[in-house]
Amino acid sequence: MKNIKKIILIFVFIASCFHTNAQAELSEKYDLMPWPKTIKENGQKFIIKEDFTIAINKDDINSKIVNTTTKFLRRLSGRTGVFIEEGFATTTSEIKTPSLFIDYKREGKLELNEDESYELSILNNKVTLTAITDIGVIRGLETLLQLNAHTKTKYFFHGVDIKDAPRFPWRGLMIDVARHYEPLEVLKNNLDAMAAVKMNVFHWHLTEDQGFRVEVKSRPKFHQLASDGQYYTHEQIKELVEYASNLGIRVVPEFDIPGHATSWLVAYPEMASKDTTYKIERHAGIFNPTLDPTKEVTYEIITDVFSEIAPLFPDKYFHIGGDENEGKHWDENDKIQEFKKKNNIKDNHELQAYFNIKIQKILKEQGKIMMGWDEILQPTLPKDVVIHSWRGKEAMLKAAKQGYKTVLSKGYYIDLLKSIRHHYANEPISKDHGLTEEQLKNILGGEATMWGELVTPVSIDSRIWPRTAAIAEKLWSSSEVNDADNMLKRLENVNYRLEELGISHIRNRNVILRNISNNQDLKSLINLTKICEPLKAYQRNKGGIQYKSYSPFTQFVDACNTDAIDAILFNKSVKKYLKSSRDVDKKEVVSMLDKWMTNHIDFSEINNNPTLAKLEPLSSKLAELSSILKKGIARGSINKTEHQKSIGIIDFLSKPIADTELVIIPAIKKLISSLEIKNVKP
Repeated sequence: MKNIKKIILIFVFIASCFHTNAQAELSEKYDLMPWPKTIKENGQKFIIKEDFTIAINKDDINSKIVNTTTKFLRRLSGRTGVFIEEGFATTTSEIKTPSLFIDYKREGKLELNEDESYELSILNNKVTLTAITDIGVIRGLETLLQLNAHTKTKYFFHGVDIKDAPRFPWRGLMIDVARHYEPLEVLKNNLDAMAAVKMNVFHWHLTEDQGFRVEVKSRPKFHQLASDGQYYTHEQIKELVEYASNLGIRVVPEFDIPGHATSWLVAYPEMASKDTTYKIERHAGIFNPTLDPTKEVTYEIITDVFSEIAPLFPDKYFHIGGDENEGKHWDENDKIQEFKKKNNIKDNHELQAYFNIKIQKILKEQGKIMMGWDEILQPTLPKDVVIHSWRGKEAMLKAAKQGYKTVLSKGYYIDLLKSIRHHYANEPISKDHGLTEEQLKNILGGEATMWGELVTPVSIDSRIWPRTAAIAEKLWSSSEVNDADNMLKRLENVNYRLEELGISHIRNRNVILRNISNNQDLKSLINLTKICEPLKAYQRNKGGIQYKSYSPFTQFVDACNTDAIDAILFNKSVKKYLKSSRDVDKKEVVSMLDKWMTNHIDFSEINNNPTLAKLEPLSSKLAELSSILKKGIARGSINKTEHQKSIGIIDFLSKPIADTELVIIPAIKKLISSLEIKNVKP
């Protein structure tokens, strides 16, 4: 019996390895993202022609299916240039032999753990998409679009059979519109992009020290006094929620309390813990204004707000923030201190717990489940509250062990401007998690977080995409899908396809550069953006005081993005050259050095304003250093004078310039170190 069990285990292991290897081979061929659960080739292909049609197995086609099939046809026609004659999906009673047959059982509910699975079969004469829910249909159509390919003479869908379903039920993107307001169109474009990579939760961060972004008819001072006139009306909220719904995306609002609350107190200072005059905060950071948890008026106003706003959001979950409350104004308030003593509340953490319990009851009366950042976790919190972990995975695991549902954002803070590889390496559940099978179910998934201190409608897309697509794959695909090089290969295609959805992450680079150059030749500036990246982890606005909320975010740094393209190529080329010393690898390195030498000539021709003058040292010293390196590589050595000069330039270029960092410096240091130092004239 034992031997039979061993044989079975060996067979299962071999089969698993074979499946994994087969999937890896296919991922080199197909640019699907997120990568599906299983995919098999069938040796066929479906040719896309003008007579392409879609039929649904329902007499009554609901709004989600109408929306998604119509968008699918428009995008397919736009990609291929094929003039598809039938521009809308119909029922099987109208078309007996459709090109694409969609078969689903029921309308999906926009709630946690709804079925999003689908099966896709592409043959020579027919494409079939099968799903339990219409949400599964939405996910499957995105995969089908990614299977669009072409030869010189025709467009087609690759012949494959796919079975797919998500790993986690909560795959979100949080956008902070309170620090910088984002128009509805920007949000809609991002919802389309989320759907394209199968994300299903839009977390809408609506209040902050810098603004209260929602119309409250019962308490109009919020939008009248605390929004600078930039807020969403009830009608706009309903419009966005419906737009998201048609994409199979839930919308979870966040009203951050009791800290991050300056805008609340601008409108209604009677809620404050300190008797003072409040103004909308214009800087970034953590501030002291805090709601007073001991006043009944605080809960009266919150009840008014939530009872009016909650019905606008059909989702069961409602985020109350709860983060970074340092309680300074609580400590300074004698009445609050007296309240703590009277009620045997030993510290501010317990006082916030008291506050959270009351807020949870208010939300429960509205039929909502409370969600908050991990600071809200404490023993008396009801078990249906969701803990949103941002400070570390330990908080997520602790919450899961205690029976709380939990969502991870640690490692997915895209506003920190870390690399794609950094986020992709962040496995939501590590192997040493220490949880039982039941506790593992409490980990719902994760969210990418786009905090809004340093973004405006012009730059926000470049800070979200394409990195969020990599995070989306971590939350949808199996944990075995973890090859970063392969992911980057697939992401390259997905990245530019986001433009058809209105995402401006690529084209707005040139919009910003035209602005700072006064519409001069952009070639030299573009070359610099390809080797410079924005300062990371809030170094750009250290202490939150360099920029105000209305400062210009149209600088060179705003045109730069993470994962600078030429820097990645240069770093790879240097690594290859130093390992092989082959002439072909040497040519790659020298070619890029030549590029930066001549680039300064082009830059000098347009350098005629104060903004560009700040970049002059970057351009000129890079050209000088490139010249030294090129000569040194040709000779295999540099003299002491050249070495000392290059070290000085490297030291200068290692420091921030115009809020960016030159990310080729590590590779340049390696090149310098590889050259022999000789005491001879150059």
